[in-house]
Amino acid sequence: MPLTEAVRGIDVILASNARIDADVIAAADRVRLIQQPAAGIDGIDIDAARTRGVPVCNAPGTNHVSVAEIALFLMLALARRLPRAQTCLAERRLGVPLGIELRGKTLGIIGMGRSGQALAELAEALGMVVLSVRSTSESAEWRALYTRADVISLHCPLTDKTRGLLDRTSFEMMKPGVLIVNCARGPIIDRPALEAALDSGQVGGAALDTVWHEPWDPGDPLGQRENVIILPHVAGSTAESLGRIADIVCENVVRVERGDEPLHRVA
Repeated sequence: MPLTEAVRGIDVILASNARIDADVIAAADRVRLIQQPAAGIDGIDIDAARTRGVPVCNAPGTNHVSVAEIALFLMLALARRLPRAQTCLAERRLGVPLGIELRGKTLGIIGMGRSGQALAELAEALGMVVLSVRSTSESAEWRALYTRADVISLHCPLTDKTRGLLDRTSFEMMKPGVLIVNCARGPIIDRPALEAALDSGQVGGAALDTVWHEPWDPGDPLGQRENVIILPHVAGSTAESLGRIADIVCENVVRVERGDEPLHRVA
């Protein structure tokens, strides 16, 4: 059933990964709340919701630990070349691919919200040097991060400013063999630029929890590379984070029913 039909007669839309555009909002004749069960709201047409007078809320501070933990896991998996090791095992090849330790390496974090801060704590406990930039950082800070980082992890929202942020120019400034982790949004990375950097060895490996079009096509050749890991957007999905999200969603449904202001309203 098309989403524009499914939302008719619905009081609350739980956005999740669905695209809630102007057509969907217009078709939702009874909607009283659009709730995003995460922090990012780039999939919701905020202007259309505001025109209809429908509150849009997110759920900040619910999955940042989960995201930070899986980002660290992906960094370790790339550093130890686990995809290639798995291929060697499956093909009964002799020899083990040589990985690297993360202790003493430099981690560059783009975006220092809750998940970026949580990852910084984990990385420092592991003995890594942590650099970070925010969207308001000066160009010299960006250049320092690109030129010094052995690993770069994305934790910024998708905006007009961050779309295609990691492009050919960015990759050319980075250390040869840099490892890239993206648990933010797929379009923050320019895909052709990433593929070219992987081909040249400028990027030594990439781990992507979010991609450019979801769901991911398992036949996509990018996912067949031995130095690429692709996950189905699960970084924030743990029992603990889903429990915290459920608390916010239920509270906001009750608040809307009572006519009260919902929590974490963004529009």
